[in-house]
Amino acid sequence: MRRKVALILSIMVLGVLAACGKTTTKVDSSLNVAVTDQLGTLDSTKYSDTFSVEAIQNVYEGLYTYNQKNKPVLAAAKSVTTNDAKTVYTYKLRDEKWSNGTAVTANDFVYAWQKLANPKTASPNSQRIDILKNGYDIRNGKMAVNKLGVKAIDKTTLEVTLAQPISYLPEVLTGAPFVPQNEAYVKKQGDKYGTDSKHMIVNGPYKLTDWTGTNNKWSYVKNTNYWNAKSVKLTQVDVQVVKDGATAGKLYQTGKIDFSMLANDYVKQYKNEKGFATRKTPLIGYLGFNTKREATGNKHIRKALAIGFNKSSLASKILNDGSSELNGIVPANFVSNPVNGKDYRKEAGDLLAFNKKEAKAEWEKGLKEIGKKDLTIEILGSDTPEAKQVIEYLQAQLESNLPGLTINARNIPIKSRLAATTAYQFDVVYGTWTPDYADPINFISDGGAYHLSTDYKNAQYLKDLDQAKNDFATNPTKRWASLIDAEKQIVGEDAYMVPVFQGAMAYLLNPDIAGIHINPYGTTLFYRDMTIK
Repeated sequence: MRRKVALILSIMVLGVLAACGKTTTKVDSSLNVAVTDQLGTLDSTKYSDTFSVEAIQNVYEGLYTYNQKNKPVLAAAKSVTTNDAKTVYTYKLRDEKWSNGTAVTANDFVYAWQKLANPKTASPNSQRIDILKNGYDIRNGKMAVNKLGVKAIDKTTLEVTLAQPISYLPEVLTGAPFVPQNEAYVKKQGDKYGTDSKHMIVNGPYKLTDWTGTNNKWSYVKNTNYWNAKSVKLTQVDVQVVKDGATAGKLYQTGKIDFSMLANDYVKQYKNEKGFATRKTPLIGYLGFNTKREATGNKHIRKALAIGFNKSSLASKILNDGSSELNGIVPANFVSNPVNGKDYRKEAGDLLAFNKKEAKAEWEKGLKEIGKKDLTIEILGSDTPEAKQVIEYLQAQLESNLPGLTINARNIPIKSRLAATTAYQFDVVYGTWTPDYADPINFISDGGAYHLSTDYKNAQYLKDLDQAKNDFATNPTKRWASLIDAEKQIVGEDAYMVPVFQGAMAYLLNPDIAGIHINPYGTTLFYRDMTIK
């Protein structure tokens, strides 16, 4: 018996829209999915957008993955042992294959992680390697890549040595930067690796097909070489880029959509619809700055831009989907102090809260320092409806509150935006970012900030991070204090990374869809667990 069902996933407030489609029985179960922008890359060492993250985590698999209860469980690894100091982990890998039939080996992890650490890769996520022995020194060009704390003992045994013991290692290793790459295959593909579906092999639940690198359609097809293929019920997920938010609601009401992440414009309209729900997330909207340019290299200019707009009004009147004001780079209700149980955001306090008077004073001070009476600044963002709305709001607020300021908006496809920020072709960039594990350091040492590891050299910030990672790794009280101090420096004092809002998800879900599984720290969807009742 064949059964047709439609599914659409739309994430507009968060920058993601996904899907419509049809499914049948277990014999032929497929979905059609729509997203709001193109894929950036399938190279796990080079991504910096949620669209690519979702793709990477559906076609690759690292040592760990998340189960349906959002707990990290072993995936490519079948067992793990550790030394008494909790600094050396030894993983035994499963007998699994790449999608081209070659064996997945321990060296595939060594190669991928060394590539992540290598300064020549210029990975936007290179700081994630700091948890490994020598990771920090390697990514900063002070030590050879082969000194990284990862080693293939044999083809199926991987030894991982940490810089310091950390309690959240499984959560970290579920992240997209820590999936394996086959060295021989990657080197053969050269610069084309991960740029389209013809130049990649995978080890996860699905293979990616029909992606040219620039087109608006691609498919996930069940990977029969996946070690746990029998648990994957959907045989195919067809994806198309759809930027019209009105489509989702109409298709849901006509029974052609089973799941829709609602655009903020449609929350009020559908809040009484059967299947409507909301979910708080640790996603953040943020502003980043090109500090190599005169204006945005001035911290008073950055602070003026950071506190010159009403965040509460943005969340309640523009986003209007459960998003909230955020006055720090670490979101609220994300992680608690391990000693006293208090929420990090409450303990760290407000940083860069809206203050029109102070913003004007900082603006005037900054203009004086750079010898200007007025200034034109461009804000770069993706071309999703949500990004356009946020930037338009910032433009109106900041031009009104900062005399002499003119803001130009440049909204381009996500892939182009990523390339522009990497190449320093921007003044200010607006984006959204989600964490990979529940610890403040994920935001404070990353948070979506571009060129953080190369351009931000504040001595106190670097000292605080170093102490949090090393000296105070086993002293939770001092470690917590160091992280708060680091955030106050990079956000409160220097405004290198600026919070805009904390996100939420509003969606419509057809009761016939089971196993809907969203990453606990963001908005990416795991298709492997989805079924049709």
